[in-house]
This record gives sequence, C-alpha cells and structure tokens, in this order.
Amino acid sequence: MAVDTPTPSAERVVPGSARVPPCPWPATATTPDAEIDAPALARGVIDQINAALRDNNIKLIADLFTEKNAYWRDHLALSWDLRTIKGRDEIQQFLTENDASKKLVKVELDDSSDWRKPQVANFAPAGEVKGVGFYVKFETAQGRGRGVVRLVEEGKKKGNWRIWAFFATLEELKGFEEQLKDKRAAGVTHGGMPGRKNWEERRREAAEFAAEGDKGPEVLVIGAGQSGLTASARLKMLGVSTLMIDTNKAVGDNWRKRYHQLVLHDPVWYDHMPYMPFPDFWPIFTPKDKLAEWFEIYVKSLELNVWMESQLLSSSWDEEKKEWTVTIKRSNGELRTFHPKHIIQCTGHSGKKYLPQIKGMEAFKGDLLCHSADFPGAKVEGKGKKAIVVGACNSSHDICQDYYEKGYEVVMVQRSSTCVVSNKAALKVLMAVLYEEGGPPVEDSDIWLWGWPSEIMKSLQVDLAKIQRNMDKDLLEGLEKAGFKTDKGVDEGGLFAKYLQRGGGYYIDVGMSQLIIDGKVKVKQGQEIVEVLDKGLKFADGTEIEADEIIFATGYENMRGTAKSIFGDELYERTNDIWGWDEEGEMRTIWKGSGHPGFWFHGGNLALTRYYSRIVALQVKGKLEGLYV
Repeated sequence: MAVDTPTPSAERVVPGSARVPPCPWPATATTPDAEIDAPALARGVIDQINAALRDNNIKLIADLFTEKNAYWRDHLALSWDLRTIKGRDEIQQFLTENDASKKLVKVELDDSSDWRKPQVANFAPAGEVKGVGFYVKFETAQGRGRGVVRLVEEGKKKGNWRIWAFFATLEELKGFEEQLKDKRAAGVTHGGMPGRKNWEERRREAAEFAAEGDKGPEVLVIGAGQSGLTASARLKMLGVSTLMIDTNKAVGDNWRKRYHQLVLHDPVWYDHMPYMPFPDFWPIFTPKDKLAEWFEIYVKSLELNVWMESQLLSSSWDEEKKEWTVTIKRSNGELRTFHPKHIIQCTGHSGKKYLPQIKGMEAFKGDLLCHSADFPGAKVEGKGKKAIVVGACNSSHDICQDYYEKGYEVVMVQRSSTCVVSNKAALKVLMAVLYEEGGPPVEDSDIWLWGWPSEIMKSLQVDLAKIQRNMDKDLLEGLEKAGFKTDKGVDEGGLFAKYLQRGGGYYIDVGMSQLIIDGKVKVKQGQEIVEVLDKGLKFADGTEIEADEIIFATGYENMRGTAKSIFGDELYERTNDIWGWDEEGEMRTIWKGSGHPGFWFHGGNLALTRYYSRIVALQVKGKLEGLYV
C-alpha cells in the first residue's frame, strides 16, 4: 500500500465517487450463545432458499432477509457485474430481474473445514453484535461459486433469525474450469511422432506466438507488475491465450527500481498471489528486491507470456469485428501486429506521477528535484546535507527515514493530515484473525472480507479504528505535539476505508513516527509551497527552508489518465472515472466494464489483485465464450 496521493484533504474522497456512510449495526442476538444451533440455522435457511427456487417464488427468498438494511452482494453470480443491493424489496427486484429462479440452480452449506463451519460470530469488533455466519457453495446455470451468509436475530422475539447480508461470488464457469488438479496439462505427448518437440521448444514457440497456426493472443495485458501477473495467471488457468508487455527491462522492475529502502508495509499473509502462495519461510514484510525476484519466479513457474522492453506503438478498436488491432515494438526493433479481443490495462492502480508545477522549479540548484518514484536513495556521503520531502504518507516517511539514517537534516512538508497506524496495530487489530500466522486459507479470508457490503465494512472499520487509535494513543499524541497532524480517515473509518475511498492518505508506522516525535525529522505543516528557490522552498506564510535535495512524494494521477496517454482521447472519453465507491458501494470502473468494449482496468495492492484478478478473468472468459453480452 505504499502509495501517496495528491489529494489535499483528509476528508475528501476521489472526485465523483459516492460518500458511503457507515451503516447502523443491527441488534445483537438475544438468544444465549449456548442455545444457538448455528449449523441447524444455516441448514434451515439454505433449505428455504432451495425450496423457494424450486417453486419459482422469489418473494419467499426476499422474506428471509431483515426488514431494514438487508444486503445482497453479487460478484458475477447472477448479474455478470459487481453489485450491492440494499433493502428487502430491492433484493426481491434484483433477484427477479436477474431471473434467479432459473439462473440460481442450488445453494449448499460449505462446512468442509473447521473454519468454514457455521459459527456464532461477533460481527462488530467489540463483540456487541452477535449473529451467525457461514460459508455457502452455489451453482448457477453457467457456473459455480462460493459466498458468505450472515444471520441476525431480528426484533425482540427469540428465534426470529433473518439474513442480514448474503454474498455470492462466481469462481468457475461450467465447461471452462481452471486447468488445475485433475484438469492439469499432461506436459507431454507420448508416442512415435517424427519431429516431436520437447517442452523447451514448445514453451519458446508459445512465448513468441510463433507456432504454426498461432493467431496471436486473445488478450493483451499492459504492464507486468502484480496486476498484470495475476490477471495473466488467472486467464492462463482458464485456457485464454494471453500476452503481457512492459517497458521495463526485467520482470519485477516495477518494484526493483523503487527507492532503496522500500519494504512492503503489508504482512505476507495478506499478500499471497494466486496459485503460488509465499513459502512458510518468507519474511513477514517483503523487501522490494525480494518481491521482484519472486515475480520472475512466478512468471517462469506459471509459464506466463511476457515481452519486456516492449512498447505499444498503436491501437485501434474495430466496432464491427469486436477486436483490437495493436502493433508492438520489441527491444530488438521487431514489430508485431495482433488482433486481441480484449486489452487489460495493468499499469498500476495509480496513474502518472503527480509532480506539481510550482513557480521557480527551474531555479533550484540542488542535486535533486524529483518525484519519489525516481528517488535513487539517500547518498552515503550525505551527512550534513539538507533534504526536504514534500508529502506525508508511506513513501515520504520511508524516504525521510532513509535520509535521516544517512545523516541528512530532514524536513517533511505535510500540507494536510495523515491517517497513521502503528505496525503493531495493523497486525494485531486491522488484520488479526483473517490474515495472520495460523489463520484460515487466504481465499477463505478473502471471501469473508469481501463478503461485507461496503457500508457494513465502513462500520467495521470505524470500530476497528477506535481500537487501533486507543492502542496507538501515545504515538498519535506524540505526533500531534511534534506538529504532525493526524486524522481518523473518512467518516473516522481509519486506514482501510481511506484506501478504498482515496487510494492513499495514510502511513503504517515502521519507525519514522518516533523520529518525528523525537524531533530528529522536522515537520512543516499546513502551508502550501508558493515558490521553489535556488536553495530551498518558500511557503505561503513567508517562511523559507533551505535544501540541497528536494523530493516530491506527492502521489499519482488517476489510472484513467495513463489510459489516455497510451490509447488516446477516444478511449479516454468512453471510459469512466476510476476508484472510490459508487452509489451501491462497489468500486468504480476498475475490475468491471470500463465503458469501452474489450477494455478493462485492473490494479491495486497484492491482496486486491489476488481476489479481483479472478473477477476480471471470468468476465473476459465469459465474453470470449459468448456467455453474456
């Protein structure tokens, strides 16, 4: 999550996105825990759903939900879209419009492991809202999937259990299942076949799209970071011919080339990649170069097709043929033209570097004046030099710490406020149970997490943030006394909600906060820069700060802007704004239809790309096979 954004206000969401408020918690169960038979309740609800499906009675299904604030979250299961429907009547309408009685074949209890067994669950972090949660499997006319159901006891009458939230996410398509386990490739063709090629020869031909009759990739993926790798891996397992291209020299360079001291702030349990989880010996926090090497291993192990040092020279969409024409220039100067049906832009959830244009920038006589993405690391011989870092989120903190450790005098420029969470609280509060040592399988955790509609997720995060701030009380008070302004996130939803609504604006403390508290790194807070001087910066209050080096850790523009620079104005005008929640609480544009046919956006941190890569790949496969328009 090491991303800063240029958004100046802690309370501002991404422009154009909806302000999703926390929802009110339902009443807790009045029945004592010992008297709640969670498995029986789960089976009873499922039996009623299946009976209603057999009788083509959607109203009976809707009547199983709570009278107020009921939710159905649907990730491709019935809608081939990402939807969150709120309200009993609205759920009935959604199920009717999507022909649920025909599409939804059956629902089953998934209690195949201890973690998945129905259980009395504390839905609110403090334990004041108890209900019953359980996993389900379901089958539709086109595929199969899993989900989570949360029940609450409604009203004052004991035993009046109702569905509060139902989540269904598609995981596979009938007839197009992933090529895993009993469907894995043989790897060889036995028998006496003159001219038979070995694995290395076949692999080279596939990677070059050089085999006789090869029509080229069905899908072109732009970018070979975690977004491109996860999308390509999911598509490969669905049997979709895919090519990734990237302008970097080597796979992993998107991390390898970042600032010297960068280490992921998220723990390993949260960051696993599809099909190849990190080994048990992997460090809790992954250094950037180690992650880059893992990306190389991932590509080789999964046999993903990637052309590095390659550039998209031109692209055009044929409305009649429903295909692209793309020309790619490779490192050796070779030009290749393909006609993919789909393009997935995986250039990072953020777009182009945001470097503000400030009066006098050309006058600076120091060694550096650049964006954090281009920061090469503090100089070993920098002792006694002065550095200013503009920005106050993850990247800025890491860079300031690097400068301090090399002996620089450092000033951080904080224009607004930052949501700060200690590393300890992030692990013990925000990610506890789901993503920790000995926790559930990561895909189970993902379903449990993403099974929360965003309004409930917001309530959850508000409560977790209160616990976190209490744990971090001394840290936050120390920062405020040192002149560093902290915030509670949008609607006091803390770090996670702020990430989903803003894409940044936070810092997971791995040591820098104490340097600020101790005065070892100074803070200039709340003042805009009015001019870059030859030896420093001038601020709106008239003060000046000298510097030998200046770094702008000011974040990135929208991912859609990158699409404009690659594909031009026509595509840009047809696509929709990206990131932040829509009116239903689903993320805007990313991971679903972009507004332009045959074009998709995919991005985010490792955890997001792990889950949503399947969502993107299933939609692409569904389009290729004509399963939906």
